[in-house]
Amino acid sequence: MTVIDPETQAGWVPEADEADDTENMPLSMRLSIADTLTLGNATCGFMAVYFTTTGILIPHLTGSDESGMARHSAATAVILMLMAAIFDLFDGLVARKLRSSPMGAELDNLSDLVSFGLAPAYFVLVYGMVADDAHQRVSALAAIVVLLAVVLRLARFSCVTLKDGMFQGMPSPFGALTVISVVLLELPFVPTLLAIIGVAWLMVSRVEYPKPRGVLAVAMLGWIVAAMGLLAAWAFDAPGGQLLLQTGCALQVVLGAVIPLFATARRVNTFRDNRREARAAQLP
Repeated sequence: MTVIDPETQAGWVPEADEADDTENMPLSMRLSIADTLTLGNATCGFMAVYFTTTGILIPHLTGSDESGMARHSAATAVILMLMAAIFDLFDGLVARKLRSSPMGAELDNLSDLVSFGLAPAYFVLVYGMVADDAHQRVSALAAIVVLLAVVLRLARFSCVTLKDGMFQGMPSPFGALTVISVVLLELPFVPTLLAIIGVAWLMVSRVEYPKPRGVLAVAMLGWIVAAMGLLAAWAFDAPGGQLLLQTGCALQVVLGAVIPLFATARRVNTFRDNRREARAAQLP
């Protein structure tokens, strides 16, 4: 006669049930590698808000004179946003090479909202509170404009189908880094405010931007790594670190302004070519 230990039997039954539950788990509840990278994006955005608060805002409110701490925290916050951009770049590449779960697109939009909407908008808000020549309420309004621009852009991205290889409006990672670059340039308040609003407008505009694929993706990754090096040199007060940082920020702003000009010129040339072809077709 076979004797069955009740405790042993009870211990094995839940394990079999758990295995069955895992196999029967809906595909929409399973995270892919790309989804994990997307969650890393959101984590970096949240930590950027954390360092902006603890290293810049709180010392200012408490009257601390540790400018070095504020510089280190600002650099850390921006580096985290740059890391979020790297995660955002690679989760798309991984999703195309391997696979993405059905909730990958929603996760990507939510993570982008945290890292490239909330984090830069909060950075602008804190800038308005700590800068000597800034106006807090006006800066708060500019921060809201940045946040809403990213919200509208991400919502439109989910609804509008464009031709392959192009974005409509400045991509939110590029827009967030341009906004941060404008703040770090330490220009007078009014030009800073106008530049921030201009970047927000570009994010909701119909200007076409190429998607970072192939050589462009490698160039973008190299630029992000170089920007991290500039921020580190500035944070540790390296010789010429301030000048290098401002040069990098100026280049980022120039790129943000030049790309729409090239896109507009290309659209105008395409329109002219189409008109010429139409006229040529009408000729006998």
